[in-house]
Amino acid sequence: MSLSGGCLCGQVRYEARGRALNVRCYHCTLCRKANSAPFFARAMFAAGDITLTGETLDYPTSDRVMRRSCASCGTLVFAQPKDSPARIAISLPTLDDPNALAPEMHIFTSTKLAWLKLDDGLPQYLERPPA
Repeated sequence: MSLSGGCLCGQVRYEARGRALNVRCYHCTLCRKANSAPFFARAMFAAGDITLTGETLDYPTSDRVMRRSCASCGTLVFAQPKDSPARIAISLPTLDDPNALAPEMHIFTSTKLAWLKLDDGLPQYLERPPA
C-alpha cells in the first residue's frame, strides 16, 4: 500500500508505504490546539515507511510529542512521539485521498469538546486504549 499527501501550499509532500500501525482520533487538549480542530485524526506509520520532501519546522508541543509543519504555509502534517522516534503520525486530512484510511477508535475522550457528539460506533476510551 502506498499513500501520498502534503500540505496546503504543496511545498511539503510525503509518501507512506506499508500498512498503518494504527489509525486514531485524539481528543486531548494539546492535539486539538495544535491542529486547530475538534480532534486530531491521524495514522501511525513506521518512520522508515515515510518519504518526505520539502522544508518542515519542528515544534515540541509537550515533553512527549514533536509536531512537524510546513515551513511555508504552516500546515501541521506530522506528529512524532519522542519516546518512540521509529514511528511517525500523518494527519489524515493531509492525505491526497483523506478517505483512504478510517479511524479505528477515539482516545482521550475525557477531554473531548462537550458539543462534539461521537455516534460513529467506534470504540471510545477516556484516556489511552488498553494495551
